[in-house]
Amino acid sequence: MPAISSPIATLPGLMLPPLTPADEKLLLNYADPEAPTAGDPAAKTLSALLANAEFHGVLPIMLRKLPERGDRRLPQDAALQEQLSGLRQKAPIVTGQSMLLQYHGDRIMKALAAEGVPARIVKGPVFARKLYRHVTDRPFTDIDILVEPANLPHANQVIAGCGFKLAGDEARSRELQEFKWLEQENPSLLIELHGNLVHDTGMRRRLSLGFRELRTIDGEATDTPAALLTIAIVHACGGHKFHRLQLCVDVLQGVRALHSAESEARLFEAARMTGIELELATVLNVTGRLFDDAHALELAGRIKPDLGIRLARRLITRNTLLNVNSRNKMGSRLSRDAFRWIQRLARAKPHFA
Repeated sequence: MPAISSPIATLPGLMLPPLTPADEKLLLNYADPEAPTAGDPAAKTLSALLANAEFHGVLPIMLRKLPERGDRRLPQDAALQEQLSGLRQKAPIVTGQSMLLQYHGDRIMKALAAEGVPARIVKGPVFARKLYRHVTDRPFTDIDILVEPANLPHANQVIAGCGFKLAGDEARSRELQEFKWLEQENPSLLIELHGNLVHDTGMRRRLSLGFRELRTIDGEATDTPAALLTIAIVHACGGHKFHRLQLCVDVLQGVRALHSAESEARLFEAARMTGIELELATVLNVTGRLFDDAHALELAGRIKPDLGIRLARRLITRNTLLNVNSRNKMGSRLSRDAFRWIQRLARAKPHFA
């Protein structure tokens, strides 16, 4: 997918412009879809914030929120204005790519239904539609389709019949239960077929999130708040390792969608069933601290911390998230790698308060 990019962020191997603690607070403000825009940063700071927002996947939110205070209040700096103009011109391309992906995802879903293969689209387009007031706040670079593991061969045949070709090693894809398909005429269009949203085979001994588990979490409905937040938790630290801020924004929005005690109870039951108590406690804690969200912190506090959770909370912090591609990126990488080992070694399940 064509990325919204700035000259700063597109140079290979170039680290992000550094941010002061005050700048980081502004970045988090811009990244929060519901927070009013605060502050009028200087040109150099705003340029650095744009580059960081792009890397962290929250640039669409920032570009939407900047005009809230009026463009006339922006620094009248020629380089900044050129950077901002370029980013705004590219934004519709990203929206259009998301729409094109959605079209192909819907087309494949219809083909799967015609073949009697139960399936559901998860993550990107569902998050955008269900969790964000402005769907363009949450662009996505692929379509994720989840099926039962036994249905993977049949589903792969259906996707191939829709004009897509398999990318990557087939044996490795079977092991991970993740198949990547590229549209033959437009290889920027990526469809990922999953038998389980946890791909790490070592972690999958402890935690699992598949088609059957999601159907149980949802009950009679589809894409309930508990199911969406469970997916967002696994996405943040199961498939990925907190590599960008967007993952925690999805969690933040998922927390905001929990409007009842019943949905909260369903979330904790989902955590027990799927084995993600460690992940739930860790991601809710860091998200609550990043965005000063009392609800996320309160939910995290309901899980009595064992040694793994206490270690995880020390490893996954604001600095870990924001330093992924900074001059302190080695410390962030080590912390995130150590967290992955905690996930793999975790055995005992904590108790809920």
